[in-house]
Amino acid sequence: MSYGDQRTLRVGLIGSGWYGKSDLFRLIQVSPVEVVSLCDVDRNMLSQAAELVATRQKSKNRPRTYADYRKMLAEKDLDAVLIATPDHWHALPMIEACKAGIDVFCQKPISVDVTEAHAMLTAARKYGRVVQIGTQRRSTPHLVDARQKVVKEGLLGKVGLVEIYCYYPMRNGSNPPDTAPPPYLDYEMWTGPAPMRPYNRIVHPRGWRAFMEYGNGIMGDMGVHMFDMVRWMMDLGWPKRISSSGGILVSNGSKANITDTQTATFEYDEVKVIWQHRTWGDPPDPKYTWGATLYGDKGTLKASVFSYDFTPIGNGEKPIHQDVVYELEQYPEDKTEKDIERHCAPAMRHHMQNWLDAIATRGRPVADIEEGYISTASCILANLSMKLGRTLAWDPKANRVIGDEEADRLLARPYRGPWVHPRPENV
Repeated sequence: MSYGDQRTLRVGLIGSGWYGKSDLFRLIQVSPVEVVSLCDVDRNMLSQAAELVATRQKSKNRPRTYADYRKMLAEKDLDAVLIATPDHWHALPMIEACKAGIDVFCQKPISVDVTEAHAMLTAARKYGRVVQIGTQRRSTPHLVDARQKVVKEGLLGKVGLVEIYCYYPMRNGSNPPDTAPPPYLDYEMWTGPAPMRPYNRIVHPRGWRAFMEYGNGIMGDMGVHMFDMVRWMMDLGWPKRISSSGGILVSNGSKANITDTQTATFEYDEVKVIWQHRTWGDPPDPKYTWGATLYGDKGTLKASVFSYDFTPIGNGEKPIHQDVVYELEQYPEDKTEKDIERHCAPAMRHHMQNWLDAIATRGRPVADIEEGYISTASCILANLSMKLGRTLAWDPKANRVIGDEEADRLLARPYRGPWVHPRPENV
């Protein structure tokens, strides 16, 4: 059964901001779903999203709106839910949805700490849910092509080193004063289990990634995409050892507390995957400012969201270049949708199609929750390595750091009451 053959799914969205709407509209483009409910702690954003959904979905119905995801899920009228909140709000709604028998699409990284991620995987398996994670490089047409034509065909030869990187100047450089939150935002609920900070306009909307309280910095935002892509291309599981260093080395005039410079090494038996981000200065290759470079003894592959380039090393093979696939004529809404990442829209549609196929067959999607756990936790462990100043060795069977009790204690961040941290044994 394909995604197009199944009954109309009843869908909800938790987190109706920029990427929540973008995810939902890609789903609407590929399936006649009925969006029955939306949830957000920002009243204005929620109302605007409901109006937009009414214009975009087939039925033209305006979805019901909720300020609390628990009330939305308690209606027990959803088949599937999309979670596109800030990262610190991924785990609790996802686990609650699984318990309610709802299949889930959850944005990456799946969590803010490793124990949350493990609990999310446990909940998905315990309740038999299909959970797709928003690491859509696995569904990006030109990258699927690179995986098949270059990596799987062995054109690279022996790959011993992979560099993954982001050189976007994306770290917030401003320092506005703290203020009272706007009246349309429930800031108490927005903060939820995260530490309570004074409200600052950097945070909402979209700016929350400037603070480690709500995410895992650029490592957890951009690094997880490229690390996950490389694992998928090369069939890599858990790294054996992870090390990282970095900090705020240049941009120290901002309120943001995430690093502006960081490197991390993910060690496998026969390959090292090395991440670097830098939010200042020039990128080494202006064509590949966020991507991966796979170095083989027979050739090199550079891959990004915009293109890929395979360059052989004197072995008779020809170079291969392919650009991102756009589908603007097939999906004209892409031309006018506010804030859409047009280059990512086809990848998101394929990703949604894959999720729908898995829901129909009760199989595992391409970015299954377990893959999301490995990629997310590895990036979080890199941040912990940087914090502790030492290499961490991971035991994937025990889900703990080998021989490092201090690191193990950091696998779960403290939760602000009354919210209770989920644990694998309690979901």
